[in-house]
Amino acid sequence: MRHNPSSRRRRDAGFTLIELLVVLVILGVLAGIVMPRLFGRGEEAKRTAARVQMRILEDALNQYEVDTGTYPTTEQGLEALIREPTVGRIPERWREGGYLEKATVPKDPWGTDYVYLSPGNHGSFDLLSYGPDGEPGGDGKYADIVNWELE
Repeated sequence: MRHNPSSRRRRDAGFTLIELLVVLVILGVLAGIVMPRLFGRGEEAKRTAARVQMRILEDALNQYEVDTGTYPTTEQGLEALIREPTVGRIPERWREGGYLEKATVPKDPWGTDYVYLSPGNHGSFDLLSYGPDGEPGGDGKYADIVNWELE
């Protein structure tokens, strides 16, 4: 029994249009399932980064309080962690070099300054980020991130 060489070449030449369409449909379905999950992680990663930064700022504020006997006032703000205050009560024992590793106060992951109040409404100081919308309040992914609710 002899096989026709030209018919064999046509069969082995590549994918048919139907096969290509099936592959594209499968890839489309997978992308529809996976992509929203991956993109949703980006916002949660930013919220986690904000919580971590707030912990670092809390630690620096607590060290400031140990050295000076008081937290920076709202007027002095978080800048008191990197530069000795020149307004309000001037601390006698401010740490040379400041209280943060870098000589800048970090912004939240959305590029906005953290809000600092001292004395705070929820403790010695309140520290918060308004999240992705930059507005006070909000629910779900737009909820504020606040230090008094950190675990």
